[in-house]
Amino acid sequence: MTRTHARRAAAAAAPVLLALWSATPAAAHGAATDPVSRVTACSAEGKSAARSAACRAAVAANGAPFTAWDNLRIANVNGRDRQTIPDGQLCSGGLPDYRGLDLPRSDWPSTRLTPGATLTMRYVSTIPHTGSFRLYLTEQGYDPTRPLTWSDLPERPFAEVRDPALTDGAYRIRATLPADRTGRHVLYTVWQNSSTPDTYYSCSDVVFPAKEAAKETAKPTSPSPASRATSPASPTPPPTDATPAASTAGSDPGPSTPLLAGGAAAVLVLAGGAALVRRLRRPHS
Repeated sequence: MTRTHARRAAAAAAPVLLALWSATPAAAHGAATDPVSRVTACSAEGKSAARSAACRAAVAANGAPFTAWDNLRIANVNGRDRQTIPDGQLCSGGLPDYRGLDLPRSDWPSTRLTPGATLTMRYVSTIPHTGSFRLYLTEQGYDPTRPLTWSDLPERPFAEVRDPALTDGAYRIRATLPADRTGRHVLYTVWQNSSTPDTYYSCSDVVFPAKEAAKETAKPTSPSPASRATSPASPTPPPTDATPAASTAGSDPGPSTPLLAGGAAAVLVLAGGAALVRRLRRPHS
């Protein structure tokens, strides 16, 4: 075979080889486990979450279980995520083996978060690799019953962390969450390796409580003025379930002791007075 023929054969085989290489396991695998990603929740690692209705539907749509839950990756993206992954296929990365993750549902296994709080993401991996993590959160008004598109995400991530340390088999990524989100959202994580040509993608479903509901929960309960006016002499009711258990279990019983002693003294005084009255009324012999 001449050099020209060899070059032509290599060029023709390159796409096939690239596809095969992308489908084989890489040295570094990874996926978000907290907040739990869809692929992790619906794999054997997800345990009870894997038996949820959403995960059962995802496996059925997939045609196979998510055994390679830490291998959702694409080679040679080089930051062109929006140009590479089509709308409606963000959670699968456009890979057929993960297409069940793109189902638009509002019952995916989720993690409850607090707006504006500090998030510590746990992202498992097998060996250390350099690279950057980019975290995106769907815009307020996101509809989980519709396919996830790039327009649902802001142009820029709310956090980007470069080369975090791998400790005990996981990266721990700290970031401040946006303070203006309520309801159900998707935390979209992009891990672009710099020591390999791979970029990993994951969707974690999260739920933020409504601000007004949070305020009502935090507001201390007290008797209304009307109730105080109608029953001024009524005793103070015992604490309800809103009282933390720790505050009752750790209370000091000391103040109860003098109250009991005072009550006993009062009984003695009353008993002695009654006896004196009887003696004064008794006729003298």
